[in-house]
Amino acid sequence: MKKKNILIIAAIVLVIAAVALVLILTQGKDKGSDKNAPAGDNTAPVITGVQDSVVEAGTEFDALAGVTATDAQDGDVSAKLTIESTPALNFKNGKATPENAGSYELVYSVTDNGGLTAEAYATLTVTKKTSAEEVYKTFDFSTKPVTDNRGWEARIGENATATTELKQGSYVIEIANPGNGDDDVQLAKAGYAVKAADYRVKIWAKSTKPTYAHILARNENAEGWDTFGGAYNVVIGEEIAPLELNFSCAGEGSAELLINLGKITPNPDNAADTTPEDFVVTIDKIEMYEISGEEIMTPVYTASFAAGDAVYAEAGDGANAKVEFGDASADFIIENYPTEGGIWSVKANITLGDVKIVKDEKYYYSFTVNALNGQSGEVLVESAARGWECRANFNSLSAQAGEATVVSAIFTAEADIDDPVIRLQIGNAPEGAAANTITISDVVFGTVGGDKETVKTIDTFVAFGRSSANGLDTAFPWETFNGTDEDNERGVGTVWTENGSFFYRIDNGGAVDWHNKLICGYTGNPLTLEADSYYTIEITARATKDVSCSVFLNPMGNWDPRVAEGMSLTNEFQTFRFSTKDTFIMDMNFELLFQFGSEALSKLGEVTVEFSNVTIYRTKVM
Repeated sequence: MKKKNILIIAAIVLVIAAVALVLILTQGKDKGSDKNAPAGDNTAPVITGVQDSVVEAGTEFDALAGVTATDAQDGDVSAKLTIESTPALNFKNGKATPENAGSYELVYSVTDNGGLTAEAYATLTVTKKTSAEEVYKTFDFSTKPVTDNRGWEARIGENATATTELKQGSYVIEIANPGNGDDDVQLAKAGYAVKAADYRVKIWAKSTKPTYAHILARNENAEGWDTFGGAYNVVIGEEIAPLELNFSCAGEGSAELLINLGKITPNPDNAADTTPEDFVVTIDKIEMYEISGEEIMTPVYTASFAAGDAVYAEAGDGANAKVEFGDASADFIIENYPTEGGIWSVKANITLGDVKIVKDEKYYYSFTVNALNGQSGEVLVESAARGWECRANFNSLSAQAGEATVVSAIFTAEADIDDPVIRLQIGNAPEGAAANTITISDVVFGTVGGDKETVKTIDTFVAFGRSSANGLDTAFPWETFNGTDEDNERGVGTVWTENGSFFYRIDNGGAVDWHNKLICGYTGNPLTLEADSYYTIEITARATKDVSCSVFLNPMGNWDPRVAEGMSLTNEFQTFRFSTKDTFIMDMNFELLFQFGSEALSKLGEVTVEFSNVTIYRTKVM
């Protein structure tokens, strides 16, 4: 019995000793060394100065140059900074000499005395060893591009005083005295072939003073004076806008298109309301449409918002969005716009049920949006899952605040799509707005049948353009693409050279970047860059108003930019340099794109960008 009591007492002593040992160890432990332990008042250090870098293979890289780490409790902890690289580099005192070209992901880390760790990230691009930089191509802006009146001849009556000239990329009519009648100042295009069809003529024009025009389609086959139709007392304002004539023909024939800018007094009882004196009319382009056949539109999907699945939201880059449904509409609510990213960061996806899209078949859609604060963006018909990789149509959105806007399109599908959506990419905030509510209703999607055909031609007055003579003037590989070229609401511009500089005038700014696009190296005039070299594009430019643009160096026939940068221009010349990070295994054809369109640009009015220098430099791989 005594022996049993001794064992019990011994066991109790051992338990007490174990508990005491645990208490001692616990009290002696530094809590800050455990990353999961509470840190109390301790805060993590901050790393500053980390940025992406580019070095040549075989060149020492100092990863710590300009990098510091500070801690609220411990002060300067820069000496504790460590760097890890993937693929691995051997850093010693923050320096390494990479021998192999490629992309290296760097992780900077530092731990303070309390055990809290901070990290920062950067990319090191290691280029191949190269020769010294040399000039590869300098664009000569002393050479003027070829101009062409496209068959539009000026006729000035003896009672008028006026001159006409192709200048600054436009047809310019300076009128000191408009004469006594509307045809005393006239532009005429004879021999315009017509057939049994409907026709539309759109003249994109502006005037230094408000004035009038008569636009006529004279029947050249009639024995006397006869017209197919006319548009009278058409106002030309100080901002560029389309002047429109619509007419029809019963059969084959020939028309003379007339733009009369002479003396016009719409109301004989108000002689003060008349054509002014001493004004200038500028015409950027003239669009002509021939519309024949019939079109049959058959709806195959109509959205039912009561089902609660007609629209869904996507948001990233710091943005938040959601959808709330009513019986006949959906409210797409943007709680906040992205802190970075762009137009693609917020997406309103309109579902299309069981619809499947077949390449080369013709479709249409229509829906109504009402944006509380207005909204611009892109309207795409594409795969819900694959996005831009499987796209059938590209359109734009421009909605004014509080106004119902019908968005519609007829298109021939560019791809087969099994899971199509109508996708609104609307990540750019309207001016002054931090949030928005966009109501979507009346969604219809369908097929288009029949034999209707629309043939569009564009008369521009410089020898370039998708619809004119691109490739004929190989000494001048520049051209513009305008949103209105594809019948979007906005986007008009033109180019010219003068006094050794190259000018791009934006007369009408679009709400999305591709509505005002300046291109070097399109179709017949590609910008060819040779293999086994790096390239740097140097640009010196200014603008009459503060404006920004995106700059892309993109391979022809594909979207894979080798340069994707931005420029912010002011009225002072600045020089920008943008470099490729990879070499090519073969010579490649590129297009150099300057994309200016934005909601801010659309509100600026006329803006002219002047380039005094565009030079491409090359460094060859050794």
